[in-house]
Amino acid sequence: MSRSRILRNPIAFVWWVVLVCCFLIVTISMMRLPEIPLGLQYPTTKTSKQTSEDDYLSIGKFGKMMLEMLPEDLAFTVFVPSEEAFERDLRLSSNESLVGEKMNDDTYAIMSRVLGFSAMPRRLASVNVPIDKELSYDSISGFVLYISKEEDGALTVNRVRSKRVDLRKKGSVVHIMDGVIMDAEFQQSVQPEEQD
Repeated sequence: MSRSRILRNPIAFVWWVVLVCCFLIVTISMMRLPEIPLGLQYPTTKTSKQTSEDDYLSIGKFGKMMLEMLPEDLAFTVFVPSEEAFERDLRLSSNESLVGEKMNDDTYAIMSRVLGFSAMPRRLASVNVPIDKELSYDSISGFVLYISKEEDGALTVNRVRSKRVDLRKKGSVVHIMDGVIMDAEFQQSVQPEEQD
């Protein structure tokens, strides 16, 4: 008796058709989602969820500065250059660049630009990157990051190899890189000028 009411009432009929279609779409979408291993923690040497004091020191002053620029309530993956990479590739020394007027103008501009290239708005631990398969994600500036994992567990992002992986800072995953991830235009702007 209720079936005949549904078929006679056009609003109830359309409502049921929409409900069934939505249910089918959700079911099919759930079947197509990739499997994510459940219960895996990020493989760090510590069992705590926060970055240890030793790991926090390996991030360095510039790395800390980059992480402080990100909102704390969102999850990010950040490929932070090592202190040596900042000095070698960007000519930034923590003793000189974080002092006075130079820090406020030049250093902050460079750091925010590097952050735009090396942070992506999702968590990506090295466990989630298959060996010898390249993944691509967009950074927060729209720069494409090509991420692969090597046999020894190190990540390579745009041909820059990691020194340490899977450090945790609040809701984000931090990987220490042995170079700076940047586009060609920015790389040319920070390279030393040729002397004639």
